[in-house]
Amino acid sequence: MTIDELSSRLGLGRSVTYRIIRTLEDHRLVRRDTSGRLTGDTQLVALAGSVRNDLQSTAAPILSDLANDLEMTAFLVVSDGHEAVTVQVVEPTYTTAHVAYRPGTRHSLERGAPGIALLAGDGPLQDERPEVQVARESGWAYSEGEVIDGMASVAAPVRTTGGSTTAALAVVHLSLSLDSAVVAPLVTNAATQLGLALSYFDG
Repeated sequence: MTIDELSSRLGLGRSVTYRIIRTLEDHRLVRRDTSGRLTGDTQLVALAGSVRNDLQSTAAPILSDLANDLEMTAFLVVSDGHEAVTVQVVEPTYTTAHVAYRPGTRHSLERGAPGIALLAGDGPLQDERPEVQVARESGWAYSEGEVIDGMASVAAPVRTTGGSTTAALAVVHLSLSLDSAVVAPLVTNAATQLGLALSYFDG
């Protein structure tokens, strides 16, 4: 987003918006790239990291149990605008081979089981994919080859007792050896555990 776009969205004059941005830049909360578009700077990343630490520390043992029970890579995804962002990955401990997946991986919310699960955790949207409604009804999402060729994923939204969707919990594995009917109950159970744990700490 540019300063002009931000000014229009906020309904503020360009000079006022510019002064606000300059203040945020001074505190390293935002920066402008070479094309003039605004993006988060180092301090904003640090602040976001501190907020996510509670989520990740609570999720760590649940992800570890899921990864080892299924012998699959388990990961935690949050939404960032229109993208799904992987913030935590736990690989199984005792397998000879498993899928490597990197924290920081981004893809459209419209693609892949984690993004679909995040969308399913919210209310219906016009023109949403049919898979989102299916996931909303079943409590979990499945995708195959949408993010990585040859890989399949099962994901479930992480909901707190207040009903809000905080994240999505997912596993990824080779498409040929992922039985969603077997995997989905364990993923949804893990997502429910995490949602309850987060609700407890929030309360």
